[in-house]
Amino acid sequence: MTTDDDAGVLAGQEVYSARVLKFYDLLVLRLTSSLVWRCPPGAMLRLHERNLGARHLELGVGTGHFLDRGRFPVPHPAIDLLDLNPDALAHAARRLARHRPTTHRANVLEPLPVPEGAFDSVGMNLLLHCLPGGSLRAKEAVVKNAVTAARAGGRVFGSTVLAEGVHLNPAARAMLRNHNERGILNNARDSLADLRWVLHEHLTDVQIRVRGCIALFEATAG
Repeated sequence: MTTDDDAGVLAGQEVYSARVLKFYDLLVLRLTSSLVWRCPPGAMLRLHERNLGARHLELGVGTGHFLDRGRFPVPHPAIDLLDLNPDALAHAARRLARHRPTTHRANVLEPLPVPEGAFDSVGMNLLLHCLPGGSLRAKEAVVKNAVTAARAGGRVFGSTVLAEGVHLNPAARAMLRNHNERGILNNARDSLADLRWVLHEHLTDVQIRVRGCIALFEATAG
C-alpha cells in the first residue's frame, strides 16, 4: 500500500525509469553535476572513499555509481541498498551484484526497515534535494534515520543541491526553476543554513564543503 508520504517521494523519482537510469551517469553526474551545479563527480567519489565502512547502508541509491567505483576498507563489504524506486533499486543491485547487496524498498522519510546501530557508514548522495518538504528542516527525518541506523562512531555522509546560501549561475537558476516546477527536484527553499542546523542537531564532527551549488557533507554518529 502506498501512503501519501510515499507518493510524495515517488513523485520526485518518476523521471528515473529503467530506461533513463541507463544514461543517468552521463546526464546527471558528468554533464549536469559538472557543468550546471559545478561539482565534478570526482569530488563525490572522494567523499565516499573517505567515509565508506565495512558495513554500509546507502539511502537513495541512484545507479550505484559511487559504490561501484569507490574503495571500501575491506575486500568484501556488506552493503544494504534502500530506495522507494524499484527501478533504481534493481539497477544498483545488478551493478553491485559482486558484493551481494541486501535491498530494501522503503521511504527514507519513515522509520527504516534495517537494524539500528548496525552500520559503519550511511550515505545519502544527491538525495535530499529530491525529497518533498518545504525546506531541509522538513526533511530532518532522513538524517535522524541515518543516525539511528549507524553505529556509535559511524560515518554519515552525502551531498545535495542547494538553492539558498550558495552561488547560482544563470544555468543553475534556470535548471532549479524548471526541475522544481516539474517535480523532479524539491529544493526551492533548501539552504546551506538549514543543512548546517540539521547536521549539527544530530551529528558531531560535522564538515560541509560547498562545490558550486552542491554541499558535500560528512559527520560522525554519536
